Amino acid sequence: MTRMDAKSRINRLRKELADHNHAYYLLDSPTISDYEFDKLLEELIVLEKSHPEFFDVNSPSQRVGGGVNKSFDTVAHKRPMLSLGNTYSEEDLRDFDKRVQKIITEPYTYVCELKYDGVSISLHYKDGVLKQALTRGDGTQGDDVTSNVRTIKSIPLKLQGNPPEEFEIRGEIFMPHKGFEEMNTERIESGFDAFANPRNAASGTLKLQDSKVVASRPLDCFLYHSLGALIKIDSHYKRLEEARSWGFKIPTDTQTCGTINDVIEFVKYWETTREELPYDIDGIVIKVDSILQQEELGYTAKSPRWAISYKFKAEQVVTTLDKITYQVGRTGAITPVANLEPVQLAGTIVKRASLHNADQIAKLDVREGDTVYVEKGGEIIPKIVGVVVKERDLFSQPVTYITHCPECHSELVRKEGEAQHYCLNEKACPPQIKGKIEHFISRKAMNIDGLGSETIDLFFKEGLINNVAELYFLKKEDILPLERMAEKSAAKAISSIEMSKKIPFERVLYALGIRYVGVTVAKKLAYHYQNLANLQSTDLEDLIRVDEIGGRIAESVVSWFKEEDNLALLERLKEAGVQLEIDASVLVGRTHILQGQSFVISGVFANHSRDELKKLIEQNGGKNTSSISKKTSYLVAGENMGPSKREKADKLDVSIISEDEFIALLK
Repeated sequence: MTRMDAKSRINRLRKELADHNHAYYLLDSPTISDYEFDKLLEELIVLEKSHPEFFDVNSPSQRVGGGVNKSFDTVAHKRPMLSLGNTYSEEDLRDFDKRVQKIITEPYTYVCELKYDGVSISLHYKDGVLKQALTRGDGTQGDDVTSNVRTIKSIPLKLQGNPPEEFEIRGEIFMPHKGFEEMNTERIESGFDAFANPRNAASGTLKLQDSKVVASRPLDCFLYHSLGALIKIDSHYKRLEEARSWGFKIPTDTQTCGTINDVIEFVKYWETTREELPYDIDGIVIKVDSILQQEELGYTAKSPRWAISYKFKAEQVVTTLDKITYQVGRTGAITPVANLEPVQLAGTIVKRASLHNADQIAKLDVREGDTVYVEKGGEIIPKIVGVVVKERDLFSQPVTYITHCPECHSELVRKEGEAQHYCLNEKACPPQIKGKIEHFISRKAMNIDGLGSETIDLFFKEGLINNVAELYFLKKEDILPLERMAEKSAAKAISSIEMSKKIPFERVLYALGIRYVGVTVAKKLAYHYQNLANLQSTDLEDLIRVDEIGGRIAESVVSWFKEEDNLALLERLKEAGVQLEIDASVLVGRTHILQGQSFVISGVFANHSRDELKKLIEQNGGKNTSSISKKTSYLVAGENMGPSKREKADKLDVSIISEDEFIALLK
């Protein structure tokens, strides 16, 4: 490469990386994966080192990203902010109604709400005053953006009327069309880039550090879900009407529907009328109105069974598939990626789309050079949904799926019952090694805030780390000489690593990345075995006896602990002082009195909230379930319990006990 060629390539890389940073940090709409970004950055760093005469203090290599969320405190939600199951057809809506009918035998009503295309927010009020505002985050914890939310005029700081002493209300922060257009006009006239769409503008604004700037942006907010033990009204719709009297901006388009036919009529009306609204919506949310019936329907691990989201048909565009490349995940799973001619789709520029696996490629018969239909699944993730076969080149050939890892060149394996191909070279395949470390430092795991994927990549390339344990033996003087590692960032990295030694055992267990051991399973195993030594010495049969631990999980755990490299890793983590046992204080009050018994809680209780009763069940070794089955040991019944639950308990011969009788079980 000549000197001038290098200069040209450096300038191109700087512009492309700057564009990607802009899309990710300002518009909250990344156009490439972190892995792809890191590869471009790596190329730029190598070129700049070879040609120091082209040094530029504003190069992305000198200041990568923005970390706009770093100053916001992360706070756990008191109640998880679950996502809703999505549906796209009338048939799916009728299937949802049939599932409701199977559990709810008495009459029920639906509430239909517009699904606003903005940013979810949870507002906490105490004594009639706004105390805290949290983003959805990962559903279990979010960012505290209270100072920014206080600037939104439609969100009351002090309530009117007689609200409960303490409660939570959730809604959507969005930007109306008029304000969005006026703001973009001002930005363009001032020499700034325009935002891609109102949703990205709202999301980016909420993450700004300067609340004065937030106050200047035209943000608005609709509230659509109030919850708390002190709110006694059984109707979701009436709760919202009451919240309106406290000063909240409650949507006026929300409607109750007596039958699923009414729901479908509501959906069809808004599918054709939504363009007339002064803000964006991307669907309709359908909820069972009665709170008690909602409790009876319960939840899955990810979403409530009493609500569903109907998504309007996604926007679809046509573009060219230039090339298929392959990415390697931390588990060794291979994901084929379609590299596309850039195309505008739902407010963003799309350049890539996942092809998922070999079966999907074969099903679509998609080929390099094809003209393809692209849409965003759930209007978020781009995907190829079809091929314009009549425009296909006469000499095009079907895709031959790769047989060897694109990174380490190991032969790929497709396990029985698996859709994906895998690289089994987990000990020497760079993306797998780095992926495991990135998983280890992630928020739900060790939450090492001073590191990121770029830093991990840098440490790995410099030979400082090859596994997660080696993080704990890094010294500031080891990393200070590295590119982009100033005194402050080096000190923060070492401090964050040190602080992670206090992370509890259940999260350490999740951080190890044992296949099939997610957050919930890790917690269950941690509390059952209490320390790593006990878990390490157990066998397959004993693991399967643990509540909700099936054969696949048990086999994966046993297999992981048989690997010598993993055992050596654990020794190093032990040496580093990472928590490998449950804190004794957490175990105080825990018993096995209710071991092997499952409970359903329903109704309103005099001395305990439902959450308190559920916590007592968990602390004493029992299991909480949302619906009654033959496996249910007890139905704990309070006042206003739905008759269908009692009928089902009687039918299945499940014991019905009172609050006092339940407390007596613990003695």
